[in-house]
Amino acid sequence: MNILILSAGTRNKVVQYFKKAIGENGTVVATDMSELAPAVYEADAFYKVPRITDEGYIDVIFDICKKEHIDGVLSLIDPELSLLAKHRDEFSALGVTVIGSSYALCERALDKMEMFAWLTAHGYPCAKSYTDKDRFYADVAAGLITYPVFVKPVRGSASIAVSKVYEKETVDFLFAHNEQLMIQEFLDGQEIGADVYVDMISSEVVSVFTKKKLLMRAGETDKAVSFKDEALFALIERFVKESGWSGQIDIDIFDVGGAYYISEVNPRFGGGYPHAYECGCDHMTMIVNNLAGKKNEKRIGQYEDGVYMMKYNEISVRRM
Repeated sequence: MNILILSAGTRNKVVQYFKKAIGENGTVVATDMSELAPAVYEADAFYKVPRITDEGYIDVIFDICKKEHIDGVLSLIDPELSLLAKHRDEFSALGVTVIGSSYALCERALDKMEMFAWLTAHGYPCAKSYTDKDRFYADVAAGLITYPVFVKPVRGSASIAVSKVYEKETVDFLFAHNEQLMIQEFLDGQEIGADVYVDMISSEVVSVFTKKKLLMRAGETDKAVSFKDEALFALIERFVKESGWSGQIDIDIFDVGGAYYISEVNPRFGGGYPHAYECGCDHMTMIVNNLAGKKNEKRIGQYEDGVYMMKYNEISVRRM
């Protein structure tokens, strides 16, 4: 069983966990555009590759799959998820399974307005969102939304270029100097992260881990505590099955006054996933099982609550 992890970056734990799941029965291969990405040195083999936007990038990945006899491939960054899904058939022809959701779903996850439209159409509470600032101003005047709000790119990730805005003048300034922006309601509540695995054979939600986020850094969870709520588990399971996600997904949710609001979905391993793994939610082994043709049993909420995660920095030194 050979796994290819693309854009490994600093996700050392993800590589380590896959190596543990595979053991002596295969290899873990990692790629990155930089040879200074620390996670690649955790893998059994490493390839320095071009930027994902470079012409011929996907052919480089195909060549690695052939050379390393890869069984399953996944990426750890949002912009690459759609690329993998788009070429799913070509990977399949090489005997490689793309570990992830469909192209349409990856695009929906990347486009926050498309996600907002789907959530509202299907009756899920979510943050009000606008690309038309005049319509937003009208809703402010009508008392339907208040400042502060977030102004962010419609398509983006890792909280890049996100501004918390308190008045009309700043909204006007940002829209005048940037394209493809949106305005999103500020949800004043407890932010929650959910690490979910959807079995790639049965299409059933087989694992859900939820945590309350206590501190964020650069768009990722820095400190968190595990908790359980059967109502939240049921909401997540219904949302995931109705949407059609597959494999590993990471969901951002807000608890606002006791009501759960779905915020965003990342159809990949999130930066806070190690919390779930260390609490017993081993999604790497679930992936390996699926690649071997085995369905996974449901393990929703099978972990201890009240367990805290605290990230800290490590140092890796290499002679090149």
